[in-house]
Amino acid sequence: MFFGRRDALKTLGLSAGATFLQPIVTQLKAHASGQEMTAKRFVFVVESNGAKPQQMPPEGIIRPERPEAPLNGPAEFVDVSLNGRKLPMSLEPVAAWQNKLTILNGLSGRICGGGHSNDHGALGVVPGGRKGPSTVHETIDGALAKAVPGIFPFVGLGISKRLENNVVYSISAWDKGRLLPIICQPQQAYNTLFGSIAEGSAKQEFVAKNNVLDFLKDDVKKVEASLAGPEREQFGAYLETFETLRNRQSRLNDVQHTLREKGPVTNDKYRSTVETDRLDAQFDLAAAALICGLTNVVTLSSAAGEQDFDITFTGLGFKQSRHHAGHGGSENGLTYLETYEVIRRYHFDLIAGLCKKLESVKEGDGTMLDNTVIVYLSDAAEAHHSRCWEWPMVVIGDMGGKLKAGRYIDYPGYAQPRHRTIANMYVTLLQLAGSPRDSFGMNDPGLKDLDQHGPLEELLA
Repeated sequence: MFFGRRDALKTLGLSAGATFLQPIVTQLKAHASGQEMTAKRFVFVVESNGAKPQQMPPEGIIRPERPEAPLNGPAEFVDVSLNGRKLPMSLEPVAAWQNKLTILNGLSGRICGGGHSNDHGALGVVPGGRKGPSTVHETIDGALAKAVPGIFPFVGLGISKRLENNVVYSISAWDKGRLLPIICQPQQAYNTLFGSIAEGSAKQEFVAKNNVLDFLKDDVKKVEASLAGPEREQFGAYLETFETLRNRQSRLNDVQHTLREKGPVTNDKYRSTVETDRLDAQFDLAAAALICGLTNVVTLSSAAGEQDFDITFTGLGFKQSRHHAGHGGSENGLTYLETYEVIRRYHFDLIAGLCKKLESVKEGDGTMLDNTVIVYLSDAAEAHHSRCWEWPMVVIGDMGGKLKAGRYIDYPGYAQPRHRTIANMYVTLLQLAGSPRDSFGMNDPGLKDLDQHGPLEELLA
């Protein structure tokens, strides 16, 4: 049996700085001995400025805009398979995982209020807006971090429109009045996550070398030399993830449907002034943190929150802010709706990269992706000036078959029978994580005649 002693790190003679290798070694040990060892993971990707419901359905489904009013849509419940259907342009990057994809339309979140951003309301199902920490309540990522704790219970990464912002407290909270940080500088996030493996002079050495594999090269060799063929191959998948952290250049030239001029890009994306480079780096860090077992819950914020909603995506060739597009402004020959799709597609390019990395690592009888749920949404619900009558979401993952996927679901309009809210979606995630909770956030007083408790039963296997 691979790794005969209980304390694998001690057996291999690894350094104290190699503590981040422990989850990897433990996982490989369990796999080699035939044990099933999996963790449940949740990732939230929160984009600013709204996600248009009419842009979410697959080919063949026309989704008219719904009026902003009670009973604002059809009473029909729509549930169709994505099998054989072409995804909308902005979601095409994740077509390889179409059988794990669920597109949700029609959920409401009226309790959050609306506006340019619902801030903590988007993930908390409480009145949003910048009303101070005392009004903030637990958000779903904080609740899940308690249900599936890791070395870092929660990791928040993102970008701000302001380069001077190192950390913002815009969308996540641990509990009432206890905000969770979103680190906006990739280099700071890198040192926070992976510099934690070292102390004192060793930490200075780590920062100086600027690469976790350089710092741990002797320990990596010891582990690799102790592995049999299949486990050695699996260990290589882990290391490949960390190798991507060594590539500090922008990958925008590899992304289709961007408007950036082709040519060599030499930016150090960890220190870049270009927002798309920084977001690219943050996705790399999120993948590494999940794969090495540092955390089971990650939130990636793309300028979410009232203070950053008018960010400009210069890396995609735009010179006007998202505020301009939100008010119907065109640019580069694109309508405002086409601008939304180009920017959203870039986010799904990054999500696809995350899926690919998680899928490359074996776990139990499948891969890490099989035990991960990725949720995409906007903090502004359905529009630039949202009213939260609808809140589109895209979910990737089936949590080992516990989540029914490969579907487009559209719920009846607000206050119609069978109408559901984002709170029901968050209860669904909590129950997937093993929590018995049947409610989350605050009830919507406008839906007093509907039962607002419980999960979205049609999503659970």
